[in-house]
Amino acid sequence: MKKTFIFLLLVSIQVVNSQELALVKKNSKIGYITKDGSFKIEPQYKSARSFSDGLAAVENGGKWGFIDSKGSWVIPADFKDAKDFNNGIAVVQKDKEWVYIDKKGEILKAPASDKIFDFNNGVAFIRQNNKVGLINNKMAVVLEPKYDQIKPFENGYARVELNKNWGIINTEGKELVEPAYAEIGNYFKGTTWARKDKTFGLVSGGKFIPVDGAEKIWDFETQDLTFAKKNGKIGYIDLKGNWVILPIYDKGKAFSKNLAPVLVGKKWGFINPEGKFVIEPTYSDAEVFSTNGLAPVKESNWGFINESGKLVIPTQYGITTNAIIAMFVQQDKGFIDGVARVKNEGKWGFLKPDGTVLSNQWFENAELFSKSAEKPQPVAAAPAETKQETKTTKPAAKSATKPAAKKKK
Repeated sequence: MKKTFIFLLLVSIQVVNSQELALVKKNSKIGYITKDGSFKIEPQYKSARSFSDGLAAVENGGKWGFIDSKGSWVIPADFKDAKDFNNGIAVVQKDKEWVYIDKKGEILKAPASDKIFDFNNGVAFIRQNNKVGLINNKMAVVLEPKYDQIKPFENGYARVELNKNWGIINTEGKELVEPAYAEIGNYFKGTTWARKDKTFGLVSGGKFIPVDGAEKIWDFETQDLTFAKKNGKIGYIDLKGNWVILPIYDKGKAFSKNLAPVLVGKKWGFINPEGKFVIEPTYSDAEVFSTNGLAPVKESNWGFINESGKLVIPTQYGITTNAIIAMFVQQDKGFIDGVARVKNEGKWGFLKPDGTVLSNQWFENAELFSKSAEKPQPVAAAPAETKQETKTTKPAAKSATKPAAKKKK
């Protein structure tokens, strides 16, 4: 009982000490701020990356290493290049070779692979003889190379290609949907959309269910409805493939907070799951609602409305989207964990829901907030956070068809 109490206390301390930090660039130097807008690590780096898995890769004197949330060096700057930590492992360039290291900076011996790939969702790709498989963070082969291509994992699932047909696997390498389709979507509540020959439909329980007249289907996101095209117009289908909102809109986006942006003519508004307008089409563009109940809308520039359609933040900002794969990429253009990254007169900053600018500061560059401390174990991990790299680094590999880095020639 006493040991259990001590363990829980330590976990609690870790959670309390865990902060979210955002990489920002000020006076041509990179530092990290907290959500109260103060600098946790003063701007001092020429090149750096956002925090990931408790550490951030930074450059010092032409070499890369890793710091913790106090700015202390955890792994000395001894690498030619470095990617993010994920699941306790990072890809780094040591001399001319790309290798895996752990959080002690020790090089790990990995199974043979033609290319080195980043970890994601607890696994990484390996490629042998033009076939792709998976390894875990113990460097054990989870899935022998057998597929022609594996797409990035999302919430524990990935799309796989074999002989020009697509299916879905989980992180254990188990085939949940056999590769039998010309196209396939994400995996949501045991269901995915797919195209078989020229017919679009849903796959559930191993069965293909054609969707009447569908010309295209988009991924399910956070609700049991997704948008689809029929006769050149957008409507919405449910997880059984029924048209629950008739295809009468010119464009559409995902449902969130029971509201979805749709385009009628040249104006965007928001409908509810019954297909009724809750917010009339008045905007030149619109994005989905974030979890805090605000959605980006555009007139000449971007602002934010609440669920009743009231403009709570004036349309005077630029917004951006995150290129990194995430469960719900639309939210990158809105509020994420209480703040929204926006651009104003060439500078970047963070808005709070009341419309004020975080600490009234603007930066040359600002990235999304990310956790500065490793999640406590063995507490179940939360969904991976979205983050965007600095422009000073190469993008990490996200698909088995693109390596994290070039191999030594």
